[in-house]
Amino acid sequence: MTFRYPDAPDESRPTLDDVSFRIEPGQFAAFVGPSGAGKTTVSYLIPRFYEASAGRVLFSGIDVRELRQDSLVSHIGIVSQETYLFHATIAENLRYAKPDATAEELESAARAANIHDTIASFPEKYDTVVGERGYRLSGGEKQRIAIARVLLKNPEVLILDEATSALDAISERVVQAALDTAARGRTTIAIAHRLSTVVAADVIFVVDGGRVVERGTHTELLAAGGVYARLYSEQITSASPTRLAADEP
Repeated sequence: MTFRYPDAPDESRPTLDDVSFRIEPGQFAAFVGPSGAGKTTVSYLIPRFYEASAGRVLFSGIDVRELRQDSLVSHIGIVSQETYLFHATIAENLRYAKPDATAEELESAARAANIHDTIASFPEKYDTVVGERGYRLSGGEKQRIAIARVLLKNPEVLILDEATSALDAISERVVQAALDTAARGRTTIAIAHRLSTVVAADVIFVVDGGRVVERGTHTELLAAGGVYARLYSEQITSASPTRLAADEP
């Protein structure tokens, strides 16, 4: 599959160039690589936010162009770096994923996302108005509400697009635990900047210059000594002692 953004100059190279990969049902697959390599674009093509310029994107063996987008998206949950919350209550934001959700279902999803105790500490609890784009909440709180919303939706496929990259180390650890819960029992596709968040992935695809240049497990890719091994070494070397301590089990 090849993809070029509609407004890209004709002479520019495609964002994704002759890319081919397969993700099995139930797998945890990660896409990693340098900034601008094209890994986030992968997450746009699966729910058909954009369509391939050449080749096909298949979902459960069916070309996504043959599926209604609303039907396709109903099977996919997305947690991205930029979490969008409506100027409404926490309960209303959660019910965006499941309008008929009961109070018990809201609480169950919030507990799984490690956010119920925080919500319960607010004077208005689930009736707390979060403000435009959730400005009354911290970044970690917004992310955990977004995860609870995905858990309510209960999609077969979960896409995580650098969902923790904008958080501090402490918030990141709490949110990552919630993401681990959300990923259980479903196909998970993680677009990752920090490689330490995907070392347990079933398969890691390394994207560089719009192509998948390596694929394998964390152990296999380290042993190969290629792009992944270099990126991993750079991140470990540049990590501060505080960050390393936060990453330890």
